[in-house]
Amino acid sequence: MSIYDSIGGAPAVKLAVDKFYGRVLNDPQLAPYFAGVSDIDKLKAHQRSFIAAAIGGPEVYRGRDMGAAHARLCITEPDFDKVVVHLVATLTELGVPGEIIADIGGALAPLKADIVGVPAA
Repeated sequence: MSIYDSIGGAPAVKLAVDKFYGRVLNDPQLAPYFAGVSDIDKLKAHQRSFIAAAIGGPEVYRGRDMGAAHARLCITEPDFDKVVVHLVATLTELGVPGEIIADIGGALAPLKADIVGVPAA
């Protein structure tokens, strides 16, 4: 069984993405990255598609690659790590077991090199 299926499929991914963005957008350290985003719903849809595809769902991610999508943002390593903290907190709040959270982290961790534009000092 895929991670996608084990967490509850599309409804679970939608709920997780909504809660995750609630956390990130309310974080004063991270909110500035989204200041110019006019359509958060579109961004959430891309995120749902990406996460679903990354964890074994049937969706096909058709967005830009992670490097291109994040290049202009100059995301710092500490900010990337803070996003991970919010993701883990969201999944924990939703009752996702620790081993599944670790599996999700394993599927997403390799993207750090593509997303981070400013390494830690």
